[in-house]
Amino acid sequence: MQRGGSTMKNIALLKRVRRQAITWIVLPAVIGAGWVYPPAGFLLLLCMIGAVGMSFFSGRSWCDWMCPRGAFYDVFFQKFNQGKPVPSWLRSNKLRSFMLGLIFVVLGSQLYLAWGDWYGMGMAFVRLLTITTAVGILLALTVHPRSWCHICPMGTLASWFGKGKMPLFINSDKCTNCGLCTKACPMGLVPNVDENGQLTDPDCIKCGSCVVACNRKVLSFDVPTNDLRKSA
Repeated sequence: MQRGGSTMKNIALLKRVRRQAITWIVLPAVIGAGWVYPPAGFLLLLCMIGAVGMSFFSGRSWCDWMCPRGAFYDVFFQKFNQGKPVPSWLRSNKLRSFMLGLIFVVLGSQLYLAWGDWYGMGMAFVRLLTITTAVGILLALTVHPRSWCHICPMGTLASWFGKGKMPLFINSDKCTNCGLCTKACPMGLVPNVDENGQLTDPDCIKCGSCVVACNRKVLSFDVPTNDLRKSA
């Protein structure tokens, strides 16, 4: 049964990789189309709505493979700085709040000035997507593949609204702190366990990479901690 469960988890991870291989294409496609036909930039709203909307039910699950930019960074930059925890300064609430305010002020002012002009309003989204993607690529090469995801305004909102949703259960008694889960985590998270044996880090994107990587099989998104201990 345990081997069968492992097989299912590996299949799920393979599906994630295949989905990302499709969704990442949306990012350069929208940017390219937007510079030719600016109203294409309004497609960015779908990603914004999806990220925040899903957070109320499953945390930052949108950021796994459904976000084209997140998929783009995973596909092309995971080999750079893979397995390194994200620096604490990049995850600070002050920096994330600053980025959230900055992006909304910049985007809001451009939309206000171009209000009624669909081309001008669309171009505001295109410029924002282009610049932030370039910044994300620079951070992916120098800090961590998904650095941008930690300061992404929509990701920040999703982490706030989705806090506590779909926690990762960890059997800390069986955990050997080998670090395989952190190396496998696209977000570079370190599994700090609370008193209930759960990882409730709001930046967890529910991808399941850590579950598959764990040799001890003590991680799960859907099995209570007590049951985990019995089966480990």
